[in-house]
Amino acid sequence: MIDPAVLRDNPELVKRSQEARGESPDTVDDALAADRARRAAITAFEELRAEQNAYGKRVAQAPKDEKAALVAEAKQLSERVKEAQHAVAAAEAASDEALAKIENIVIDGVPAGGEDDFVTLRTHGEPPAFDFEPLDHLALGEKLGAIDMERGTKVSGSRFYFLTGIGARLELALMTLALDRALQAGFIPLIPPTLVRPEVMRGTGFLGQHSAEVYHLEDDDLYLVGTSEVPLAGYHMDEIIDLGAGAKRYAGWSTCYRREAGSYGKDTRGIIRVHQFNKLEMFVYTAPDAAEEEHLRLVGLQEQLLQDLGLSYRVIDVAAGDLGSSAARKYDVEAWVPTQAAYRELTSTSNCTTYQARRLDIRHRPDGAKTQHVATLNGTLATTRWIVALLETHQRADGSVTVPEVLRPYLGGLEVMEPIA
Repeated sequence: MIDPAVLRDNPELVKRSQEARGESPDTVDDALAADRARRAAITAFEELRAEQNAYGKRVAQAPKDEKAALVAEAKQLSERVKEAQHAVAAAEAASDEALAKIENIVIDGVPAGGEDDFVTLRTHGEPPAFDFEPLDHLALGEKLGAIDMERGTKVSGSRFYFLTGIGARLELALMTLALDRALQAGFIPLIPPTLVRPEVMRGTGFLGQHSAEVYHLEDDDLYLVGTSEVPLAGYHMDEIIDLGAGAKRYAGWSTCYRREAGSYGKDTRGIIRVHQFNKLEMFVYTAPDAAEEEHLRLVGLQEQLLQDLGLSYRVIDVAAGDLGSSAARKYDVEAWVPTQAAYRELTSTSNCTTYQARRLDIRHRPDGAKTQHVATLNGTLATTRWIVALLETHQRADGSVTVPEVLRPYLGGLEVMEPIA
């Protein structure tokens, strides 16, 4: 959630942010009204408690013949105190609900608008040109014995698949390469749980506008994560962490699950939009004043890996209406997919400022001063979808695919993936 002090002191800033996201500024007025009601309820309760304490002293000092009447009045006062306490609880719940409808305040310079209003910051490499009709990643994957959609559908339904043979090896090679890069950059590797409690899913912002994307196990009241950002954000929940030696950086390798609600008819062919995939996610806890620099660092790591894999891409500054509730700024890196003649997202990197940390109560103590909430950032370093761009970009006329040099040590020195007989 946003800082309540900012809401009170600069409501116009919050309104501008909501409007840039395409949300109603009325949510700000509603939250302010709920906050006033909460503080009024707390004041009324505290005044009654003070009156109750003073009355207790009066009862204790009263003559015996007056005590019975005073005790009866004290009971009535006690009931009023209880009612006021319940009113505080209700007002706090209403205030929290109203505040939760306000998304993170976007950083200056983030483009306003929706999904199509992004700004392209830069491009790298030329889209590959072929002197033959290129195959899409699924046709290549089937030739190579790498992807089996038909049996994935048979076993689990639509948008499921098997990675087979070289396909399974390719994903492991890609993920291991990314993990090595993360280790070199000072990230601590984690294999997190992929089922989390509601408070963790809610704290990261995935039970708001993205709730339809999330798988829920009702009997256990647990959620399957769509990214290891979620358990990594919960890793230091309710803690005061030490940032004296710098940011805490983690790399989480996990299987991820998404319902892909609302995507009927979109990307039904192949493994671009699926229900289950693997991903290596970078996650950082840092001081708020270092968050923007850290954000650029994460993007730099992603770009370097894509360059080393020989992929053409662009970096976009995502518009406010497409950020999701927690991000204050998000950069996507989109690789060129030849058969679609389009850039498709491979990585997403978000600066969530203190929004998630406030919900999850993650703080640090700068130089022994009063504790303050940390900033959190996340970014993909490798995922199953990258196979799409790799196969299509490096294909050859006979259906074989050149292995990028950087991946060859992870595939036993293999230079070319050949079609199976």
